Amino acid sequence: QVQLVESGGGLVQAGGSLRLSCAASGSVLNNDAMGWYRQDPKSQRELVATISTGGSTNYADSVKGRFTISRDNAKNTVYLQMNSLKPEDTAVYYCNLDRYWVGKRYIYWGRGTQVTVSS
Repeated sequence: QVQLVESGGGLVQAGGSLRLSCAASGSVLNNDAMGWYRQDPKSQRELVATISTGGSTNYADSVKGRFTISRDNAKNTVYLQMNSLKPEDTAVYYCNLDRYWVGKRYIYWGRGTQVTVSS
């Protein structure tokens, strides 16, 4: 079992910044990928950014150049630095841990943190 706890959400004006954190605890494996997803009231959950244990990253086109994902493996913590925020970024942001083990995929989610960007 893995537990994920997000923090850092809030209300900002367009053009502002926020830094989200996600701390993982429990049976975290060395090669677990982690990432951030988001969901607004009108959409399904979508990928924002992912990062491997080794530091390889992947970003949604909509956030490239504005968001940066990073990881502290010693702390089992992943971060999302969000700059130049837009109203379209308003959503609940969910931390994710993605694991493959013996042919099975295991996905863990945090409860989410609200990010609201005013125009």
